[in-house]
Order: sequence, then structure tokens, then C-alpha cells
Amino acid sequence: MISESSSFVKGVVLGGAFCMLVTLLGHIKVGHGTKAHRHEHHHIQAPNKEDVLNLSEGERVELSKSIRVYCIVLVKPKDLGHWAAARETWSKHCDKAEFYSSENVKVFDSVALNTNDMWAMMRKAYKITYERYKDEFNWFFLAYPTTFAIIENLKYFLLKKDPSQPFYIGHTVKSGDLEYVDGEGGIVLSIESLRRLSRVLEDSDKCPEHGGMIWKLAEDKQLAICLKYTGVFAENAEDSEGKDVFNTKSVGALIKEAMSTHPQQVVDGCCSDMAITFSGLAPNHMHVMMYGVYRLRPYGHTYNDALVFLPPAGSDND
Repeated sequence: MISESSSFVKGVVLGGAFCMLVTLLGHIKVGHGTKAHRHEHHHIQAPNKEDVLNLSEGERVELSKSIRVYCIVLVKPKDLGHWAAARETWSKHCDKAEFYSSENVKVFDSVALNTNDMWAMMRKAYKITYERYKDEFNWFFLAYPTTFAIIENLKYFLLKKDPSQPFYIGHTVKSGDLEYVDGEGGIVLSIESLRRLSRVLEDSDKCPEHGGMIWKLAEDKQLAICLKYTGVFAENAEDSEGKDVFNTKSVGALIKEAMSTHPQQVVDGCCSDMAITFSGLAPNHMHVMMYGVYRLRPYGHTYNDALVFLPPAGSDND
């Protein structure tokens, strides 16, 4: 269930605080930095809760059912600890989640891609996903094994967005003339964007599998280049207050920064109440986050969320 009050971020902050205690504040593994940029791309925001409250009960139910998210997690055998943690925690909240591995691993079920190159892995994963699930899901979320995602918040963010339009959403970064979604924070494609991507992946001139430059670009940049040829551009996701909701750092790192820059407003300075992802988490931190986000609840406190996103049938969802 989505929390539309500060209760969600308090739970996240508590989880982050535990993570900081476990790692003595200074040794939390983080992903790429999230430096401030002057973005020239589109900024798209989550709906205001008033917009949802104005809907009829029937409309809310239909909206809740209509948003179906398929999750792609790219893994390698060296990521076995993170793989297990993602499998046991947040990925259970996807309508369907599959792990795409560089090679066959007997320990867990996965889709073997038979390549160790991250861009080749991403390409193959997207192609397989489109071929198998283009008629079953309307939103596609790709993550790395060190990412923790709150899928209910993702669904809320996508609530009034039309998947038949070419959305490419996440935490955007500018690199020269290229604006792309940073893979560390997770990447969201609508079915229309995935359709266009599947088509351009067949064009080796516009979207080569191994690239044609002297230096090798990261896979998230390669994706942006290919999508750009199809008229799909990166869009930065924000809450109704303009705060980023896809984070490329862990909660612990963000809290630590907020304690330094906003010591009197650590919660407001840290994270959005409607945060969707955090990155750079160790496996045990994912379980702590699961506790803070989904399990810890103050006795007697009532949550008055306008929408409920139910887990998939038969899921052992927390």
C-alpha cells in the first residue's frame, strides 16, 4: 500500500539509520554520485493525492488493476548475494520479475543470456522481454542487483501516464550532448518505448551491439542513444514537490549527506516521501529496507491511502 503521508519516509529513514549503524556510517557501499545538474530535459511528476481522491471508487479500482509492471534484473554469478536478496525482497512486489543472468546459474532460476557484456545483456533482455510479454504488461522496470525498489510507489507515479506514449523514465544525467537515465537508479520504459527499442535494436547502424567508437560507452548511455533515434528521450521523475524519486545512492548515504547539509531538516533534506528506488545497497541492507518500508508500523496509526495495489495472485508478497 502506498503511504501518502510522511509515514513512508520515516520508515525508510529508520531503515537507513539501521543500515548506517550496521556499517558504522562511513562504509555503506554506494553507486554513482547524484550531483545536482541543470537539466534541460523534461521533468515529469507524480500525481497529487487530490487528483486521486477526485476519482470515483470504481475508477480507482480500475486504475489499480491497469498498471502492470514487469521487472528485469540484470545479474552475474558474482552478484549471488545481491541476487538472493533482491529475489527475497522487493522483486516479489512486481507483477512478474525475472532475473537475466550472464550465464546459467544452477542456484536460482534465470534467463541465461550467455554474454558478460552489460550492453549485450541489456539488449538481449529487452528483446526477450518484448517478444514474450508485449501483450501482457504495459510498463517495464529494469534494475541492477544492488537496487532496492518500492514498486507500489512506481505504480502510483505511473498512475495517470499513458503507456501507449513513449516514456523513458528515471534519474536523468547529462553527459555532453547526451541525456540518459542512470541505470543505477533503475530504468522505466512504457510498452511504446519498448516497441520502438525492439525495432531499432535490429538496425546495426543506429544501434550496434558492440558499438563503433574507440572507447566503450556504458550500457545506460548506449540505451539512450538507441532510443534517441526512435524519438524517445530521457525524462527525470520527481514527486509533486520536485524531489527526485529514483535515487542512485543508498538511503544511508542520502541521510549522511542530509545530516551534513540540512542538519535541522534531515528527513526533508534526504529523500522524497514517494521515493521509488535506492541504489548501492548491500544484501543485508535490502532486508533492513524491507523491514522499514513494508513491515514496521506504529500500532493504532491508520493509513488512509486512496489506492491499494494488490500483489500478484499466489505471491508470498510481504
